[in-house]
Amino acid sequence: MHGSIRDGWLLFATRGARMFGYGLLSVVLVLYLVKVGLTEWETGLLLSLTLAGDTLISLWLTTTADRFGRRRTLIVGGLLMAMAGIVFVGTSHFAWLLVAATIGVISPSGNEIGPFLSVEQAALSQITPDARRTTVFAWYNLVGSFSTALGALAGGLLASAGQHFGLTGATAFLPVLLSYAAIGVVLVGGFALLSPAIEAAPAASLPRTRSVLGLHESRSIVFKLSLLFALDALGGGFVIQSVIAYWFQKRFNLDLAVLGTIFLFANLFAGVSALAAGWMARRIGLINTMVFTHLPSNILLILVPLMPNATLAVAMLLLRFSISQMDVPTRQAYTMAVVRPDERSAAAGVTAVARSAGALLSPGLATIFVGTAGLMSLPFFLAGGLKIVYDVLLYRAFSTTTKKP
Repeated sequence: MHGSIRDGWLLFATRGARMFGYGLLSVVLVLYLVKVGLTEWETGLLLSLTLAGDTLISLWLTTTADRFGRRRTLIVGGLLMAMAGIVFVGTSHFAWLLVAATIGVISPSGNEIGPFLSVEQAALSQITPDARRTTVFAWYNLVGSFSTALGALAGGLLASAGQHFGLTGATAFLPVLLSYAAIGVVLVGGFALLSPAIEAAPAASLPRTRSVLGLHESRSIVFKLSLLFALDALGGGFVIQSVIAYWFQKRFNLDLAVLGTIFLFANLFAGVSALAAGWMARRIGLINTMVFTHLPSNILLILVPLMPNATLAVAMLLLRFSISQMDVPTRQAYTMAVVRPDERSAAAGVTAVARSAGALLSPGLATIFVGTAGLMSLPFFLAGGLKIVYDVLLYRAFSTTTKKP
């Protein structure tokens, strides 16, 4: 990195803390909501509206971040995360949980939500040489995957420990929720230490043509990418970590500690594989790397519910995770490479919001499907099929581009 090395370390540290919190909550969130008395229909609605709220808030924050200030935007996101965690601790009433999940920052999937990723990508691009962008993003995603893995393990162990020490029902999950809220407070402190080096240059942040959602010259390609990313996210929403954990418990009656261990290794494999993305992209290009690693991972996803026992199902899931995330740093690097520097926060935000919008309905439907005996495995088939369609369309639309890291 050049520019502020201290800023780079801070961005990596906040990424790690945040993803630990997301992993912590993702394994137990659906189980907690069921324990506090929500029906499967209400749980699915809450998950979907959580993503809807994140979509609107992220769109507003990220498309104004380069003018409002990237550091200020990140601090607001940290406050929203802490607020949501506190409300979840303080009440089990569906209406209040719905408000907190919609307005605040709650991750039901273990994946990035809110404005953080988009603004941090723009900030890292500001202080990173172009030739090293994919590699830096790969390490950035590795930190996230490892942190999510550790968080998933910690979430399962904390909930199990609560039960061991006499906490019953929903109260067994309170240590997890308290930890999530505390991480939001830590993020606010970390973001407050960032320097002005991460901000967009004042002159560059003024568009030369009419701006739409913070975009001017790059509108066309960003909107085209957004539609494709939304399709990918629609499929991915059927197999978020909370839903997969729920499926494994319903299908094979696995306990919380085992589920936490499964997602520990799943996220570790995903993180390590992402490091190969930069090496591969330099040789075959960003788009080819995205498609040729994503297709086989989707086939493995479809095979998970077809396995006759838990061991083989877990094996298919871990194989899928071992290659499923190689497209992430390449997708991020490609988006940053095809837009102007003063449009990076907006471009990352619009594409991220498109992903959130694409995943609005699928988690709620997936929860209902898993709770229905005859439809239990349908989320895996829908997810794999939609993602394969995305891969084909992405390749047809952008395979002729020559962008490399």
